[in-house]
Amino acid sequence: MVNWEDAFRKWVDAKNLDPILKQQLIEMKSNKNELQDAFYEQLTFGTGGMRGVLGPGINRMNIYTIRKAVKGLAFYLEENRVNYRDRGVVIAYDSRYMSKEFAIEAAKVLGVHGIKAYVFEEIKPTPLLSFAVRYLGTVAGIMITASHNPPEYNGFKVYNEEGSQISLDEANEIIHHIQQVEDELHIEVLTEKHLVENNLLEWMNGEVDHAYLEQLIKISKMDEQALLAEKELKIVLTPLHGTGLPLVRNGLKQLQFKHIHVVDEQAIPDPEFSTVQSPNPEEKQAFKEAIKLGDEIDADILLATDPDADRLGVAVKNNENKYVILTGNQLGSLMLDYLLMHTNKHVLKNARMIKTIVTTELGRSIANEYGVKTIDTLTGFKYIGEKINEFDATGETFIFGYEESYGYLISSFTRDKDAVQAAVMACEMAEFWKNKGMTLVDALEKLYKKHGYFKEGLDALTLNGLEGQEKIASIVNDFRHNEQQAYGNMKTIYVEDYLQSTRIYKNGQNKMEKVYLPKENVVKYILEDQCWICLRPSGTEPKVKWYYGAYGKTEKEVDERLSTLEKSLQEIIVQPLHLT
Repeated sequence: MVNWEDAFRKWVDAKNLDPILKQQLIEMKSNKNELQDAFYEQLTFGTGGMRGVLGPGINRMNIYTIRKAVKGLAFYLEENRVNYRDRGVVIAYDSRYMSKEFAIEAAKVLGVHGIKAYVFEEIKPTPLLSFAVRYLGTVAGIMITASHNPPEYNGFKVYNEEGSQISLDEANEIIHHIQQVEDELHIEVLTEKHLVENNLLEWMNGEVDHAYLEQLIKISKMDEQALLAEKELKIVLTPLHGTGLPLVRNGLKQLQFKHIHVVDEQAIPDPEFSTVQSPNPEEKQAFKEAIKLGDEIDADILLATDPDADRLGVAVKNNENKYVILTGNQLGSLMLDYLLMHTNKHVLKNARMIKTIVTTELGRSIANEYGVKTIDTLTGFKYIGEKINEFDATGETFIFGYEESYGYLISSFTRDKDAVQAAVMACEMAEFWKNKGMTLVDALEKLYKKHGYFKEGLDALTLNGLEGQEKIASIVNDFRHNEQQAYGNMKTIYVEDYLQSTRIYKNGQNKMEKVYLPKENVVKYILEDQCWICLRPSGTEPKVKWYYGAYGKTEKEVDERLSTLEKSLQEIIVQPLHLT
């Protein structure tokens, strides 16, 4: 922790401080709490990058914190990559405030080290950045985005040369180099003009998009005749003011989906996300305009991509003719089942499905039916990407990866969650079931009747500032050492502590095993009857999250168990805080 008052004075007294940031600092002088929050610590560079509120200060997203992060990345590349100058770094950005400016700042810092930057001329989705790293053969990628955070946020994500989010080891090395940069206000940068004249900056146009679309059509499971046939499915698409529209629309057109209706008000890139409370497709309010348009045209499926188009939400009509939003667990399970039923049995023998430790167990049951092995990773798609990279050496076949938070990947030509791939596959799947007289809701019920009912829940607490940080740490610590033997009538079988890499059996078994996953501050309780709970602090927001999942032979049984878990966790986590 730094002395925030000293850090503030250093900034406000700096001679060449950006004039906009300087004015904001002057306006903040009367608000001690705001100043302290902006300067009490360095903006955290986590396991994949950093994300924070825009504004002046070392704990804010601005040109100086961007420069410092890029400087650290440049030092890392110099030490760990060959031909890094010629191979360069590709940079993309979304529709948020300062996104393009931050992308250019990153290029200006890289240029000082002689590292060429490939920067997209227009806003692009995160999965395209992942693809671009692999397509261009760069040593790294940078994505300027804060995903579906509120408008006042922006972020900085780093991708390695495989197109995946950086590994824990890579992140730690980059963090080490960032910490060696002592003065973020005096980092050398080159001018944009100098970069262009010296071939250190190349603006990217449509080449990468076209190459991506060529790969995208290959994920289809339709035969040639079906592929060329015009589809009857009626689709509503909203990019929620972000980057997803061009690639999703063109990807659907390639598969001969002709009835694509765009929510025009939300097709315009807008850093305020003015038509939604939050640009998060997990939330029902984000679908308000899509549902209105869907009702007008009697659409079969509604698609919503988040601002950087790595997450996809889908809504379809139920038996009461009302649109319901499928959860990430439900949509992922449906796609997994569709993919496996249309994959050659010889391929399935060596196939691997990857999910996170908080993703539904329905996926494991489906994979087992087809003889496909399931691999569990820690929460976060970066770990799924790492596993896929390992398959390049082991010869295992990646078949599908997903997480509960609306992230899916069908083909590994990208190495991060990809809402473009998912949107195209969701529509192909919906068309398949429509031709059988069924909706995706019907198809999901069919899965439940075969495998049993699986349902999941998620709750979270947002606790801002230094005090909030301390409370989150206390909550996680209490949960870790809680000797809870049962939740309702569901006994604890064992507890997995991923920070300690241990699996400890309860209820008198007195047995311990090693867990072979990366160390992370996460605790998971495995309960009877295929039920479970898991608690983790967020790596990108001032939140603590707890996940829970239940199983039942009937819908009534699973609902009762899920309700028991929800109430128990509220009593254990929230009530002791006496929050008003």
